[in-house]
Amino acid sequence: MKNKMADDPQKQEQSRRTHFTLRINLFFFAIFFLFSVLVVRLAILQFVESKELKAEEAKTTKRDTQIAPIRGNIFDRNGYPIASTTSTQSLYFRMESGQKKDDVIALANRLAEIFQQYGKQGKKQLTPQDIIKEMDVGYDIDKNKTTNPSYSFVPRRIKSDLSKEEIAYLLEHRDELKWLEIMEESIRVYDPDTIAVQLVGYMRPFSTAREPKNGLPFYKNQEANSEYLDTEYVGYDGIELMYQDELRGKNGVKTYPVNASQKIIGKVTITPPEKGNNLKLTIDKNVQQVTEKAIMDQLVWLKSPAAKATQFGYAPNARSGYAVAMEVKTGKVIAMASMPDYDPNKWIGGIPTSEYNQIKQFVNNGTIRAAYPDYPENELSKHPNSIVYMGSTVKPLSVLIGLNEGLFGLNDRYDDNGTYYFGKNNAFSISNSDRHSYGSINAQLAVKYSSNTFMSAMIGNPLAQRLGAKAPELWESYLNKFGLGVPTGSGLPFEFPGFSEFKTNTKDSIQSRMIYASWGQNEKYSTLQLAQYAVTLANRGKRMKPLFVDEILDYNNEQVLKKFEPEVLDETTFPKANWDAVINGMKEVNAQGFADAPYTVARKTGTSTQDVDGRKVDNAVFIAFAPAENPTLAVAVVIPEGGFGSWGAGPVARKIFDAYDEYIGLNGVPKKNKATTSP
Repeated sequence: MKNKMADDPQKQEQSRRTHFTLRINLFFFAIFFLFSVLVVRLAILQFVESKELKAEEAKTTKRDTQIAPIRGNIFDRNGYPIASTTSTQSLYFRMESGQKKDDVIALANRLAEIFQQYGKQGKKQLTPQDIIKEMDVGYDIDKNKTTNPSYSFVPRRIKSDLSKEEIAYLLEHRDELKWLEIMEESIRVYDPDTIAVQLVGYMRPFSTAREPKNGLPFYKNQEANSEYLDTEYVGYDGIELMYQDELRGKNGVKTYPVNASQKIIGKVTITPPEKGNNLKLTIDKNVQQVTEKAIMDQLVWLKSPAAKATQFGYAPNARSGYAVAMEVKTGKVIAMASMPDYDPNKWIGGIPTSEYNQIKQFVNNGTIRAAYPDYPENELSKHPNSIVYMGSTVKPLSVLIGLNEGLFGLNDRYDDNGTYYFGKNNAFSISNSDRHSYGSINAQLAVKYSSNTFMSAMIGNPLAQRLGAKAPELWESYLNKFGLGVPTGSGLPFEFPGFSEFKTNTKDSIQSRMIYASWGQNEKYSTLQLAQYAVTLANRGKRMKPLFVDEILDYNNEQVLKKFEPEVLDETTFPKANWDAVINGMKEVNAQGFADAPYTVARKTGTSTQDVDGRKVDNAVFIAFAPAENPTLAVAVVIPEGGFGSWGAGPVARKIFDAYDEYIGLNGVPKKNKATTSP
């Protein structure tokens, strides 16, 4: 039967309206219901659960983790990079909520396998035990014991300097290798030619530098300073330490949201670190390398048959050498060599004990402090270190002192018969080298011939007779004004002021102390002090501050932040005639290798003799400056156990002067166009 309603349009319309109204009502009812639920929930949150939620919120906080800054670079005077910062990729481990001991140990084992398979060849590979230790998660898988982590929220560095293969594998499997992140960092890289190593210095972790027992005072005072990270590398010697604050830059910050257990629970935000400043040194790479090679070549020659064939050149025990070249008018140090040297790159990442033992005798900068030759440790007591008696190099100053104190005049003569007797009943004597007698000599000739008897009879003994116990004090006051027995003012860490034994060795008589001091056998000073002394002679009394840094620049070398200017530390005035006599005498000193020099040289050789392990050894010492009439460069060279200063040290100085003349120019014009040294 046909439905009448289906045929009635009016009734159909009414039915549609009824259904629509019903749906609308249902929709609004649902909205009302949901709104009511929301209101009730808000009310519960506001009035019932608010205290609990606030307490929970308080458990979630943020922790800032500092990022070590990017260290500034060190260049030579022409912009050649000696120490530079390069980027590297490091792997870090994060402690998070829900980590299980077994899972962390499994991760350590997996990482050890990855490092073994994909790590760089030739480098020590980390074991699972090493990795667990670096993770610092609070347990030791070797000893099967649990301890407290040092901290929770700070990521731990597992490995630095990842290989490309390691990075690729870790990124490819990052979903399964939990709690790890790869971060870009900076590492120190030193020139492979080991340029001025002991001057530039090296770096070690801050955790080592601040150790209470063996750390450095500079970092012990910084221990409470939150700027430093235990894992960051800091300057530990030389320029790296001296200019630590300028080179370091400022930390960046990583901010981690952490829960009450100090586990990371959210995304990290990063404030990048600020880069440190660059240093442009006064060192010239070319002159420095010539200096280093000249020393090593000389050490080889001193033991050679050719040296043995000479009367004075053979020195088979010489194994170390030190040299400093310093500009006379500016005080800029152009070369500073302490040989042998070492590769400072080996300190990055930790130097093995076996390798450290091979170099520890000469890690110190022997031009400013005690360093030892390359002998086995059990033989070191049989050999002198780098601080030796200055020998006859003191004689130009001795003559100046004698003249200034009125002990003799420029034209007064002394009859040098080769030996001088002193003491009660003339019980003691000193002689010239090879007991040579020089006859009737004056002040200038005494310098030329390096007469020990003149210095003793005309200077040392008269001072002792005139001043008695005050003689050493007067002697010291003169030497100090020339940079001997006092810090040079360079600012280098660990600089040693020397031994003024004429003052401290009270077991000998005043007469004996002053006689030996007058010809350099009672005072031990560093090579840098001898170089400053030579500069002061060349400047006729002006003692210049040694400068190692010419400019401090921003990291991009776009702005000069500080320019270092020459600084006169002291000035001594003597009559011009006295200076002329001494310098003319120095110009006539005989020294190997200078006969054909195309420039005039004022020089003084020294053969310092000292007792070592019951035997007497001769150390070769040499100072010089050139051109003599208008000095530009002063040089000091010390070769412990190098024999006579003329033969053992003089040839090294000649090569340094030639290198300076070639690359910089003793007259201000280099003999050779400078090599391209752009970084």
